[in-house]
Order: sequence, then structure tokens, then C-alpha cells
Amino acid sequence: MDEPIWGVLYSDKCRTDGDDIGGTGLIEPRVEVEVAVVLGADLDKGRHTVADVISATAYVLPALEIVDSRIAWDITSADMIADNAGSGLYVLGTRPVPLAAVDLRRVEMRLTVSGEEAATGSGAACLGNPLNSVLWLADAMAQRGTPLRAGECIMTGSLCPMQPISDGDEILAEIDGLGTVSALLSAA
Repeated sequence: MDEPIWGVLYSDKCRTDGDDIGGTGLIEPRVEVEVAVVLGADLDKGRHTVADVISATAYVLPALEIVDSRIAWDITSADMIADNAGSGLYVLGTRPVPLAAVDLRRVEMRLTVSGEEAATGSGAACLGNPLNSVLWLADAMAQRGTPLRAGECIMTGSLCPMQPISDGDEILAEIDGLGTVSALLSAA
């Protein structure tokens, strides 16, 4: 893919730290560890700077994206867009962290699945800094006439390669400075 892809985060697909996400109709789920940015102000200029993004950020949270394609996994970027960026569910941590308290570029993360280390990564893996992802999306959406608005939650992109998950898995991610977020994929 030659540019980031994006989709819509629907409120009925949002889950909370510790939730059981089994029985939600997932087909072939995979997990990504991400930083969620919640906006406190609109990003409605034609072009933005990282300073605009910083000023507009209310807080950040650790998050999981449960990626689930309704198309066979050998897919193109056009397939991903048609499939709402492969969005299945997203799980948000519950302890908001002010952006000034953490350097998102330098955060390290660890993902365990059923007690086994599955992946590690860093904030730099997300376009060099998760704030760059928000900046790109803010510009892209403003150019489409649908700017990002206060109160919206932005999933910035994975800090590690996505990992397959299956029934019975306990998923736990820890992001330095942001805390933990977890989910259980119980058998349906």
C-alpha cells in the first residue's frame, strides 16, 4: 500500500478494556496494538501541522484493533477500503493520558496472547510517530469536506505486525506511559 488506509469507527464496534469479544461474529480475527487519540477540538483546516494535532488532542489511550476481513486475506488496498479497512472491533483502555505526559514516538509496546509474547513494537513504527497518522488523516478528511471533529476517536495505526487470534485467547497489550488494554476472545 502506498498510503495509509482509513475506515469509520462505529460506536457499536467499540469495546472496553477487559471485555469478552467472543460471540461478536468475527470471521478470522487478528489483533493490532494502537494508540487511540481522542480529539478535544476540531481539525478543520485544509492543511494542518503537528502543532495543530497536539493542540486538538484531549488525551490518548492504549487500544486494540481487532482486524477482521470479510474478504480473503490476500487483499489489495482497494479491497481494504471496500471492507472498511478490515475493521472488526476496537477495544479502548479506560485511563486517559494527557499527550504532554508521553512521547508517542518513543513508546515501546508488548503484546501477549494467552500469556505468550506475540509481538513487540514502538510508536515509531506508526509513520514515524502516531501523531503523523492523525496529521495525515486530518488533512485527508478536511480535503474531502468531512473534517475530524472534537470528541472523535482516532486509531492511529499498529505499533507492531498484526497477529492472528482465535477462540479462547486472552489478549493483553502494554504500551509504556499509556498502560494496558485487554480483551478475551471466548468461544462463541
